[in-house]
Amino acid sequence: MAGNDLGSLLGSLLGGAGGAGGQNSGAGGILGSLIGALAGGKGGAGANGGNPLGGLLDMLTKSGLTDQTRSWVGTGENQTVSGAQIAEALPDDTLQKVAAEAGVSPQQAADEIAQSLPQAVDKLTPNGSLPQGASLEEIIRQQRL
Repeated sequence: MAGNDLGSLLGSLLGGAGGAGGQNSGAGGILGSLIGALAGGKGGAGANGGNPLGGLLDMLTKSGLTDQTRSWVGTGENQTVSGAQIAEALPDDTLQKVAAEAGVSPQQAADEIAQSLPQAVDKLTPNGSLPQGASLEEIIRQQRL
């Protein structure tokens, strides 16, 4: 499944962050599942020119998290976000699916996303903007070099 591959890549990008629980647990697995779900299960395809990360950031921005998302993409300090804010911003069915794949509750999934997403976005946007023209998997592989 593309989400598992993406989860492995994100986990490596985040320094192998892991967690207890189901087969797709840990920061990378949960973020991989989230991005895969938002991309329609295609892993690297979706909104914003094939980069579902941009679609996720748009969704969070429209939910009132503009300052936070800008701080993650920008080159300054990352602002925090809470699990409750993530749960509010994401479609309920998406959060339910991500939680089920990770073997955790939806609130635990939202908390994990809130904890790891700022760092992941920051690492995926080292120049202060979303990379264009590459799939998310390609971007992650480039950042790990």
